[in-house]
Amino acid sequence: MSIDVLRTDGQWWVERDGLAHPVDTAAQTTAELLADRKALTDAASDGVPVRELKLLSPVTTPCRVVCQMVNYRSHARDSGLDPDDVPITFFRKASGSVCGPYDRIVKPPHVRLLDYEIELGLVMGAPLPIGATVTEADLPAYVAGLVMADDVSARDVQLSKSQFYESKSYPTFTPLGPRLVLLAAEEFARLVDLRLRLSVNQVLRQDRTVTDMIARPAAALTALARFQELAPGDVVLTGTPGGTALKAPPKPVELLGSLLPPSLKWKIFFGRQARVPAYLRHGDVVTARIATGDRSIDLGCQHTPVEFA
Repeated sequence: MSIDVLRTDGQWWVERDGLAHPVDTAAQTTAELLADRKALTDAASDGVPVRELKLLSPVTTPCRVVCQMVNYRSHARDSGLDPDDVPITFFRKASGSVCGPYDRIVKPPHVRLLDYEIELGLVMGAPLPIGATVTEADLPAYVAGLVMADDVSARDVQLSKSQFYESKSYPTFTPLGPRLVLLAAEEFARLVDLRLRLSVNQVLRQDRTVTDMIARPAAALTALARFQELAPGDVVLTGTPGGTALKAPPKPVELLGSLLPPSLKWKIFFGRQARVPAYLRHGDVVTARIATGDRSIDLGCQHTPVEFA
């Protein structure tokens, strides 16, 4: 049976039926907590309502934050790509971008196009060495549990500079939580039943299950282990479904743009994108949820207001 872990300033908690039970542990980091499982199972019987707590990210930093690019078939189609031809591709985010599940997403003044991406995060429970081969059967030997993420993106920075690290690494650009859900080995078979839903101002934007994923966790970790080792407490974000604000232009428009000088191409493209209403605006509230239909695995609900610095 899964264990739902919460974190506040200086305290870890186990959530049961809406109550948070304090964990008696000296663990300061997520990795240290994962090494003290007995403390989690022995969490105090007396609890306080979760709503009374100021929750932080259940994943402590510094840590590695590794992300999969274009890993849902619906997102590939939105990006103008053939889902059957998309390779397994990774990028990194600075862990300084991690914030809590109810913190504000703050847009830097120079960013024009602020986008959202709900993602399922894998929290490592054991080292992933270079050269490891991960199968569905031994996935629980490497992954401790799951966390919800919003991979916030500055699209104008991402596209004009042809890179991801800066565009996705500004402070507050990776809300994590509210829960770190530690799975029992048999529960990993339910990953495909998880449904990812993200709304902006209560208008649904993204809604898919993990069955839409192109490269599932075991295959992704095997590919990642060719060049990147991971440690307990590191996070792998497994891609986002379709429905983000950014979408590929129609093929004729894309072809015409390729014939223009880069400065003119980007000026026209960003001018058009600035008129797309789906990009995040000051005062918007992003709500995200990941759970199975029966809520037996429930990563909780994020509420993150958007603020323009």
